[in-house]
Amino acid sequence: MLSARSLFQEIVDSDDTFQLFCSIAASGETQGGWENGRIAALVPESMRDLAPRITRHGADEDKHGRLFNALLKKRQLDPVPVPPETDYTMLLEQRGIGLAHEKLRRDERLTEHDIVVYLSHSRVTEQRAADQMEMLVRYFGDHPELGKPIRMICDDEENHLAYCHEELLRLAAAGHGRTIQRVLRESALAEIKVHRDVSLAVMAHMGHLLRWSKARSAVLAAGIHAMYAYERLGGWRRMVSLRMPERRGALDGPAAAAPAF
Repeated sequence: MLSARSLFQEIVDSDDTFQLFCSIAASGETQGGWENGRIAALVPESMRDLAPRITRHGADEDKHGRLFNALLKKRQLDPVPVPPETDYTMLLEQRGIGLAHEKLRRDERLTEHDIVVYLSHSRVTEQRAADQMEMLVRYFGDHPELGKPIRMICDDEENHLAYCHEELLRLAAAGHGRTIQRVLRESALAEIKVHRDVSLAVMAHMGHLLRWSKARSAVLAAGIHAMYAYERLGGWRRMVSLRMPERRGALDGPAAAAPAF
């Protein structure tokens, strides 16, 4: 029977697909760590109170990258190059979503508008990350190899999402509401397309490594397209709503240390 659980189990059981999965995940998390570190360094003076929480966000992302690399090391596997068509962050940037890396490489202060854009973009992408990690915990939370690191990453992603909600609501109350809603909508509609394209690319690579039949690959591709259709018709709205989170001050304090393997 073809299910998300059996699909991920197949990917985890094969060294080749596990290597690619962890390499893609580690690369994305490490890139997110760099982005947040640069944003924290360039945050405008009027928003300096946000810098410690942005720094914590980046430290968490760096930790996640180390965790995925540690999973590879535990199996005596090396990271592999990430195929460009599976690079979620790069593809989002190419669509003009988030803050451009060119801007982050300059030693120029960001504007308040830049920070609103960053938080709005993060609210969308952190929703995706939280949903995906929740699914992995549901399937592999008790797994002897994966359980501990994915539970930690899942908890961090919930903190990141709560932080985005809380800060965006505060900024909306300060007069940025219209900009926030516009950027949220633009980001969500672009993100669901990128997520579809990356999912198709990842599944194509996994299918090649696992030698899936054309029929099986076609069924999985159809499922990805069906999910995109659902999100395009209205599912994207879950990524733009704002509510005060139960976890208040979720990114206050230092990042938790990564567990030893």
